[in-house]
Amino acid sequence: MALLPIIQYPHPVLASKALPVTEFNDELRQLAADMAETMYEAPGVGLAANQVGVLKRIVVIDISDEKNDLHVLVNPRILSHTDTCKEFEEGCLSLKGLYEKVSRPDGVTVEAQNLDGETFQISATGLLAVCLQHELDHLEGHVFIDHLSRLKKDRACVKLRKLRRNEQKD
Repeated sequence: MALLPIIQYPHPVLASKALPVTEFNDELRQLAADMAETMYEAPGVGLAANQVGVLKRIVVIDISDEKNDLHVLVNPRILSHTDTCKEFEEGCLSLKGLYEKVSRPDGVTVEAQNLDGETFQISATGLLAVCLQHELDHLEGHVFIDHLSRLKKDRACVKLRKLRRNEQKD
């Protein structure tokens, strides 16, 4: 396994739509393993292939405290979501250090394929639902601050630039 570089916003690959996976092979399994290792090391709870510069529809998610409940979703798509929304504070490995409140449906049902190409569904609420929506947004070329009002997004970008300047000084 290998750690992959995490692409930082506003890199154009983060605004690009990922392509469907058509080959389920050892290369895909290696990508998933490398993405999981990268996510755990960062540390984070989710990572989309766009974030490591690969425009394939694959995400890894693990919200467990023990980091032993890895979900790998290939070609995921949201089948349904609840009508009720809830606000959660979100962060992103591609917008390191930035956290903003985002309103999203509180529950989703997602259909995806596993690394062998078999289709499955996952229904989730709470943090897992947020993670699923957040990571699937990446596959569509969106980052979480795209859900903010123009004013809040502008403020978030200013905050992000300050964080990066301070990080470079250290």
